[in-house]
Amino acid sequence: MSQLKVTNARRKKRVRLALRRSANGRPRLSVFRSSKHIYAQVIDDLKGETVASASSLEKTLRESGKTGANIDAAKAVGKLLAERAVQKGVKEVVFDRGSYLYHGRVKALADAARESGLSF
Repeated sequence: MSQLKVTNARRKKRVRLALRRSANGRPRLSVFRSSKHIYAQVIDDLKGETVASASSLEKTLRESGKTGANIDAAKAVGKLLAERAVQKGVKEVVFDRGSYLYHGRVKALADAARESGLSF
């Protein structure tokens, strides 16, 4: 395993452990970022189910922008996810950035979700 994969796996494990300790029963907003798209979902770990999800692959978001790999797409995904989560009655979440640094697309998604009604 390369050193980068080892470092990312350690960071992901460390972040998830800290989230479990501080979650207090709140759902988790998990982010996955690939080179072409960004995905996010609100997961209720107590029930083991996904409450809401959104990605830059969805038809409405693909038509509006050229690519899913930029900050504008991340903002749109964050806004859409927050609207869906609030509709389902989820207003407070913990933010799971996984192995990604809180910067760029991940930060843009989080800020858009906050502006649209989620608090974390």
